Amino acid sequence: MKYKKYIIISVIIFVILALWFLLRSESAMDVVIKVPVERGDFVISVHTSGELEAKNSENILGPSGLRTVGIWNVQIAEIIPEGTVVEEGDWVATLDRTEISNRLKDLETELEKLQTLHTQTRLDTTLELRNARNDLINLEHAYEEAEITLEQSRFEPPATIRQAEINLEKAKRSYEQAKENYQLKLEQTKAKMQEVTASLNQQKRRYENMLGVIDDFEIHAPKPGMVIYRRAWDGSKITVGSQVSSWDNVVATLPDFSVMISKTFVNEIDISKVSQKQKAKIVVDAFPDKEFTGVVTEVANIGEQRPNSDARVFEVNIEINEYDTILRPAMTTKNTIITDELDDVLFVPIEAVNALDTINYVFQQLHNRIVRQQVVTGKRNENQIVINEGLDEGDVVLLTMPSEPESLRFYTLEDN
Repeated sequence: MKYKKYIIISVIIFVILALWFLLRSESAMDVVIKVPVERGDFVISVHTSGELEAKNSENILGPSGLRTVGIWNVQIAEIIPEGTVVEEGDWVATLDRTEISNRLKDLETELEKLQTLHTQTRLDTTLELRNARNDLINLEHAYEEAEITLEQSRFEPPATIRQAEINLEKAKRSYEQAKENYQLKLEQTKAKMQEVTASLNQQKRRYENMLGVIDDFEIHAPKPGMVIYRRAWDGSKITVGSQVSSWDNVVATLPDFSVMISKTFVNEIDISKVSQKQKAKIVVDAFPDKEFTGVVTEVANIGEQRPNSDARVFEVNIEINEYDTILRPAMTTKNTIITDELDDVLFVPIEAVNALDTINYVFQQLHNRIVRQQVVTGKRNENQIVINEGLDEGDVVLLTMPSEPESLRFYTLEDN
């Protein structure tokens, strides 16, 4: 029994030692990944996310005369849901009338005051002119009486004649002065009436302008289409409570779905690669199985900083070549902008290329051994890099670094 017991214990110890050795050996082995050098067309591209917009659209505008009545911003009180299909003339939104209604009441009060002042001024000037005309007539009669008195005093003593002449001269001066005063008063009353009338007419125009503007607080669609909200400066969409500015009174748009664009932003690192007329591929996130083609139509010259981001980006517009009813504004897209294409070149994964000072090299499997092979690289994309010299199609290179790489033989371009 003791003998069997020793045998069993020995077997168990042997198995444990064997397992330990195997596991230790496997963990000590390097995992080597090898790939062949490929030949083919090499595509360099920039990947971005975007959002669909209609290339052409009709703006739905708020009141155009806000500044003429001294109002700079108006709040939206009601608006139809985004995506609603409307016909020409259909109601779209209503703006808050509180401020303009208060101003309209103030104008009505001021207008009533000016109308009253105009009437009062007209009556006062009429009465003043009537009294002035009566005084002028009386002075004219007094002048005529003085002439008659002088004529009748021809046979009177010289003193009486002289007194009649003096009275006639006084009557004449009074009459002439009254005529001049009447003309001055007439001009004065005309000027006063013109001033009051001008103020009244100005206030009437302001009142009529205000009425015309307040009518535009009910916003209607200028033509048939689907209503898409205007985005604010921070990227948020206009909704109830949003402000409509007198400087930019666009409330919503009616997009033309026949031509769509993907509006995207490219970071400052990649923007130098992007230019107009470059081809692109577009995939709508909602329909990942469909791929569309496009072309870059606009590239911004000045960068901007997007909300919640520290990076500088440049706006790029990609026009989609195909028309499809599934394409709608605000759908998100994944865009691939093809910045360059090389025909029939050799390339390997970027991870296969290593650097020694200014020299690039790869770990190449040459027959049954691994060597370091110098290479001359070319353009690269996000995953692969072009090999201009040092390798041939079908050569095998390592993606992982072998053990003790410094001990491997180094082959330069001249050795090949």
